[in-house]
Amino acid sequence: MTMGELMRDATTGLAWRVAEPAPTAPTSLLVLLHGVGGNEAQLADLARTAGPDVLVVLPQGRLVLGPGQFGWFRVAFTPTGPQITPEEAEASRIALTQWIGTLQRQHGVAPSRTVVAGFSQGGIMSASVALTAPESVAGFGVLAGRILPELEAAVAPAERLRALRGFIGHGIHDSKLPVTWAERADAWLTQLGVPHTTRLYPVDHTLSAGMRADFEAWYRPLLAAASA
Repeated sequence: MTMGELMRDATTGLAWRVAEPAPTAPTSLLVLLHGVGGNEAQLADLARTAGPDVLVVLPQGRLVLGPGQFGWFRVAFTPTGPQITPEEAEASRIALTQWIGTLQRQHGVAPSRTVVAGFSQGGIMSASVALTAPESVAGFGVLAGRILPELEAAVAPAERLRALRGFIGHGIHDSKLPVTWAERADAWLTQLGVPHTTRLYPVDHTLSAGMRADFEAWYRPLLAAASA
């Protein structure tokens, strides 16, 4: 899968690439967020099966961690669990939400025809955007990620979450983010009344073929139904 030139939003500072060939008149929008230490090319293969009318956009994390390595917030993995820099996570959440709105206006794509998803930290940010601004997307995918406990105070009320759809995919043997994070996410979404699908796979911290296939099978009908 090829990608277009790196573009940058003047308001939020976010940089991104578009998967090519891009539709001239897209009916739907798929935003794919990479994990910590990755870059905008990490999930480009997911664009191969998105469909000719789906605009696939791959943003670059706001933090530069090294050559070709970016992140959405800094995190330390400690014996008691991941410790994040909450101010950076919040700044990335706000920037992503604003930027997705800009993309929708520029391309004439409604929030009801938009899905945001990501791997690991990208999945974290996907959930953060969707659960705090549910009117901005139709659904979100958390692939080998988690939902931040720090997000609780900012989560939208239940009545605003009813139309939202979620997908949780996680490796049973995940050594970076143990599977208990997926179980917590599943329970939390159930408590919030967010319809969702949870799938577990016999893998470590990776985007497996099964996870990829299940995610694609989940989001395609969602975008197709919204576009009908």
